[in-house]
Amino acid sequence: MNRTLVGIIMGSDSDLPVMKNASDVLLQFEVEHEIRIVSAHRTVHEMISYGESAKERGLEVLIAGAGGAAHLPGMIASLTLLPVIGVPIKTSSLDGIDSLLSIAQMPSGIPVATVAINGSSNAAILACQILAIKHQEILSKLEVYRTDMRSKVIASAEKVQEEYDAKRS
Repeated sequence: MNRTLVGIIMGSDSDLPVMKNASDVLLQFEVEHEIRIVSAHRTVHEMISYGESAKERGLEVLIAGAGGAAHLPGMIASLTLLPVIGVPIKTSSLDGIDSLLSIAQMPSGIPVATVAINGSSNAAILACQILAIKHQEILSKLEVYRTDMRSKVIASAEKVQEEYDAKRS
């Protein structure tokens, strides 16, 4: 795609090692995206501007990573009607459980899809699945991805079975 479809945001640069995985997956699927640091607490005006302008700038899905109290995904979801996928970032104090619960427990009416702790790769795949409803080329790439993944698992299972059978003989 030639147009930026996904926005990846995070509260600080310390979240980048986790959120980079989402970018890598989107690059694999050739989905144009942007990456921004937008703090729900330290740059609230910039966060509001980002959320309110996302749709008019052509974005179709947002991926928001946050640790600790993890307010960013919910705050962004409250500012836009675009789907928001929250990525809880593992923290040193509670191993990301606080972030997971904060993102998953959104109030009624402001949903945030939530993936596993540090699960930004799955967030990107989910973003691709959402985009595939409208963009056939992304759907085609997802179909190939699933087929390849299935083939790798089958090949691995066959190898393990052969090794097991050889040891029993």
